[in-house]
Amino acid sequence: MRTDPTAAIAELKSRFGDRVETGEAVRCAHANTLTWIAAEPPDAVVWPLTTDEVAEIVVIAARHRVPVIPFGAGTSLEGHVNAPFGGISVDLGRMTRIVQVEARDLDCVVEAGVTRPQLNAYVRDLGLFFPVDPGAADATLGGMAATRASGTNAMRYGTMRDNVLSLKAVLANGEVVTTGGRARKSAAGLDLTRLLIGSEGTLGIITELALKLHPIPERVIAVACPFASVAGACDATIEANETGLGLSKVELLDALQIRAVNFHSKLELTEQPHLFVEIAGGEAATEEQLRQFREIAIRCGATRFEWAADESARRRLWQARHDAFWSVKTMWPGKSVIVTDVCVPVSQLARCVDETVTDIKATGIPAPLVGHVGDGNFHVLPVFDAGDADSVAKVEGFLDRLVERALRLGGTSTGEHGVGQGKMAYLERELGAPAVGAMRAIKAALDPLGILNPGKMLTGRNTN
Repeated sequence: MRTDPTAAIAELKSRFGDRVETGEAVRCAHANTLTWIAAEPPDAVVWPLTTDEVAEIVVIAARHRVPVIPFGAGTSLEGHVNAPFGGISVDLGRMTRIVQVEARDLDCVVEAGVTRPQLNAYVRDLGLFFPVDPGAADATLGGMAATRASGTNAMRYGTMRDNVLSLKAVLANGEVVTTGGRARKSAAGLDLTRLLIGSEGTLGIITELALKLHPIPERVIAVACPFASVAGACDATIEANETGLGLSKVELLDALQIRAVNFHSKLELTEQPHLFVEIAGGEAATEEQLRQFREIAIRCGATRFEWAADESARRRLWQARHDAFWSVKTMWPGKSVIVTDVCVPVSQLARCVDETVTDIKATGIPAPLVGHVGDGNFHVLPVFDAGDADSVAKVEGFLDRLVERALRLGGTSTGEHGVGQGKMAYLERELGAPAVGAMRAIKAALDPLGILNPGKMLTGRNTN
């Protein structure tokens, strides 16, 4: 049920002045834009500068029973920033202070609007970096925590869940909660940090984070190698895992995705499935890992093995991976593209990918495949005509089968994109009614009015 936001917006304008916008263009820019989920703009957008201002906004919204939708950079892929019941979009993009860096402790404290490139530019001269890389350069660290993001470095450094020490968040009643300090471990109370990481703004608005930092590796080597088959590339990934090589990144692009990046980026890669691998560490260790991985790749059907240690050459090798989404948009102009993901145990990766490729061929739609296969996570990008009912039905059926396949093999419906609006239907199928019921109970206890990012993740009572 939609609540009239007029009084709340008037109060926000009285308090925040020109940091409150109601123009259509601004509101539409704060709705979903990167998936086939329809854009649902908020009624107003407000830009806070501090945690206390976020708390004020939430108190005003609660008083008028108006929804509050946290907004970072809008790069999410499951409709997280949509406003299905209207309300106030709280854009944290101006909260960009790097509050504290402690090089000896390998940690820092940042506001939620800081991006990974901003943080890494700040700490580079200290020989440190923050490793979680979801692929979207302008994604904010607060948004990455809210969606439990991961990305290309997850194989070695883990996800946001593993790299957030504690956080500060505003609850639905306007109270500010701090979930811990900078200690590397704590047994004090419930783990509110992990409760809020991945909650997608439905339990609180994250405004500040204490994060782990890591030393910049002494040497980094990038590898690109085409394979005779997708199955061979997956087998090489599994074998590298089993031998404990400790690779930093293992990314798979199938032949269709390689064709798209060749077209978009004017590259000349062999149109075969490719693995893009990164090896990082000391001089001797990286040389040995490179030798071992080359043996594994050749044994599993690699037709060529190219590597580079120079930074500019490494960037050139990785360009294909970073251009994946936009290359698909370029190759099929005017078509709609969905970016979906699943994740399975690495031992089941080859089987899941093989069955998915077979399904793509049977469905008859272009669907490039790209993934962080080192941890069993891969993405599929179906291309379709949104105005054609038959095309849409084929994609919907394919997506449903993809999730069912991942769950059957012990995996998950979403490795890193989150639930949002796009995968709500799968949550109970994956976790069971008792687990989802427990989530609803937590939501009801922390947000009894249902104002925090309603219509996301959970359906049913106290979610809208």
